[in-house]
Amino acid sequence: MTTVESENPLRVGLRRDRGAEPCTLVIFGASGDLTERKLVPALYNLQLDRLLPSGFAVVGVARREMSDDAFITAMREGTREHSRREMSDENWSEIAGGLSYVATGNNPDDYGNLARHLDDIDRRRGTGGNRLFYLATPPSAFATIVTRLEHAGLHRPGPGGGWARIVLEKPIGHDLSSARELNHTVNQVFAESDVYRIDHYLGKETVQNLLVFRFANAIFEPLWNHKYVDHVQLTVAESIGIEGRGRYYEEAGTTRDMVQNHMFQLLCLTAMEPPVSLAADAIRDEKVKVLQALRPVVADAVGASTVRAQYAAGVIGGEKVPGYLDEPDVARDSRTETYVALSTYVDNWRWAGVPFYLRAGKRMPKRVTEIALRFRDVPHHLFDHASRPNTLALRIQPDEGITLKFDSKAPGPKPRLQPVSMEFRYGTSFGQQPPEAYERLILDAILGDSTLFIRRDEVEASWSHIDALMNVWAAGDGALPRYVSGTWGPDESDAMLRRDGRLWRRL
Repeated sequence: MTTVESENPLRVGLRRDRGAEPCTLVIFGASGDLTERKLVPALYNLQLDRLLPSGFAVVGVARREMSDDAFITAMREGTREHSRREMSDENWSEIAGGLSYVATGNNPDDYGNLARHLDDIDRRRGTGGNRLFYLATPPSAFATIVTRLEHAGLHRPGPGGGWARIVLEKPIGHDLSSARELNHTVNQVFAESDVYRIDHYLGKETVQNLLVFRFANAIFEPLWNHKYVDHVQLTVAESIGIEGRGRYYEEAGTTRDMVQNHMFQLLCLTAMEPPVSLAADAIRDEKVKVLQALRPVVADAVGASTVRAQYAAGVIGGEKVPGYLDEPDVARDSRTETYVALSTYVDNWRWAGVPFYLRAGKRMPKRVTEIALRFRDVPHHLFDHASRPNTLALRIQPDEGITLKFDSKAPGPKPRLQPVSMEFRYGTSFGQQPPEAYERLILDAILGDSTLFIRRDEVEASWSHIDALMNVWAAGDGALPRYVSGTWGPDESDAMLRRDGRLWRRL
């Protein structure tokens, strides 16, 4: 059977040249929020667009005992509430007919029951023996599930099938050692080409458009280097707090939860060199090179180049919210960060001397994710009013789009400068909502296109850098700085940029 990897690499990757093969999607952790809020609504919208194969089924797997009808009802209500497009009973019935549920507890024989159920689905639904296993579970369950899949023979395609693939939700480990251990366990059972490590940020339209914007337009890429770019800012701000996840957040913190995966992926796509093709590994090779070029962490420099803080009580959206130390399941002397800012460099020919400033935090004034390139100032000021450096901002969420800010002459007899913006917005330009990230990523996994998924060496290179930071931070003591909920972070973060003669963007 022809696979994506064996085709002409110039015709794979971000392009779509073929339909999806029949298959069964098996979702572990199917009783959780991710399945109800994201995965099944994504499948519903893919069905509306006629992108799912004709032979298709979904099997929900979880510990909880549940009938098929109860599972279908829960998924219907979740889709009705969370789908980006209005749900109709007629269209829902096309998905519902292929939904079923299998409970698995601590008994390994339960996976034998799952195997027989999948064989039966192949016969009834024409799913062709192809299986996509989606692990929407806590990462602590990954190794057990993978091992039991192997023992049940489910790591191989079913009768007549051509493939069996596995999708892993982040986080992949909590440090370099655990990431390597998990990757080793998974690769003992599934070949790396069949492993799809998902970061939903990579499924967002503007993130994908970053490659098109850079490499399909001759006017931007020549400026995308240290000769013209003064610095780059990456922001991931959330208005919500930890949402009752105190136990998880105490172990993770913002650095592990956001920087190691989401932000480093955005950094890689922003800083990478042009790939030789759109083949998955060609793109991922260039991303790994960026991670390898990150300036090594030096203990003596960490204090000046990083800031960690926790949110204090404040007001968000007109409502009072508690501080992090007052959240349930959070230690009263916790040193876990809910905000982190850091400056780093990509030490290569293109980006020599250009700082990359990253900031991520909870309880910020609003939810926004953005990549912003601030260009260098003009070499000589001709006008009485100083010009402002040009800024190119790519908004990942919400209101996905791109903005270029530059100076223009204001109306009147004098040459007075005024900043103006050229804006592109997906909604207004294309007249429709962009697909949800999970729609693209689930479909790509079915198609066998790993372009927007994370390779093993990417994960481990990222953790290597984060571990070095964590080791320095762990040697410190004392309480972290505080920032009032509803503000843009602690004063120490602003001071970090002011020392470099720069300021954070107003968002």
